[in-house]
Amino acid sequence: MKKNYNYTRRKLYLPEYGRHIQEMIDSLLEIEDRRERNRQARAVIAVMGNLNPLLRDTADFTHKLWDHLFIMSDFQLDVDSPYPRPTRQELMVSPHHMPYTQSRINYKHYGKYVERMIGRLAAEPNPRVVASTVDNLARYMRAKSYEYNQEHPNNEVIVKDIKRMSGGAIEIDEVALNNLRSDYKQHFSARSPKNGSSNRAGHSTGRSAKNRNQQQHRGYMKNNGQHRNSQK
Repeated sequence: MKKNYNYTRRKLYLPEYGRHIQEMIDSLLEIEDRRERNRQARAVIAVMGNLNPLLRDTADFTHKLWDHLFIMSDFQLDVDSPYPRPTRQELMVSPHHMPYTQSRINYKHYGKYVERMIGRLAAEPNPRVVASTVDNLARYMRAKSYEYNQEHPNNEVIVKDIKRMSGGAIEIDEVALNNLRSDYKQHFSARSPKNGSSNRAGHSTGRSAKNRNQQQHRGYMKNNGQHRNSQK
């Protein structure tokens, strides 16, 4: 018995329709009578539509079925289609080339957009816009520098970086930069273990002694009423 595996068969053009639909379309190519070939092609289109009944109400569903019919016939089927026949060149158009920026990022911890914004600000004629925008950029640069280096940044470095990225057109005052609120999280310094341990020990000792005193004079309910602890 000769075994017929799928890997020995030819590759399907549209595998979602299955091999039986492919064989039906292949049989259409062998029909010589054009009228009979058109009738059988419409029957195959109906079978292809039954495979996805939920998509019948969508727009251009029948148009897609006819396009798939020609694709699965390798564009060799000659039938009367109610829609324009697709061509191999239309469906296999190579995508347009997308230009990607290959520019080098000089300050990776700030990002390329910071460098672009500073370059745009260098050509801004309004000094108020430049001053307000540079303050926000300096705050953002300080936060990104802390995030990248995991240490508190030096404001003098940020001032020099802004001046260097703007080509010397923008100068920011370091004193004003020091007054800006930092957006990165400050790490709280840990308490000294000696003072902290002694305070916690004192609080815990006083609390336990207070609880013992309250336990001795606490009333409780038993059987017929409330009684108090009596010391003999």
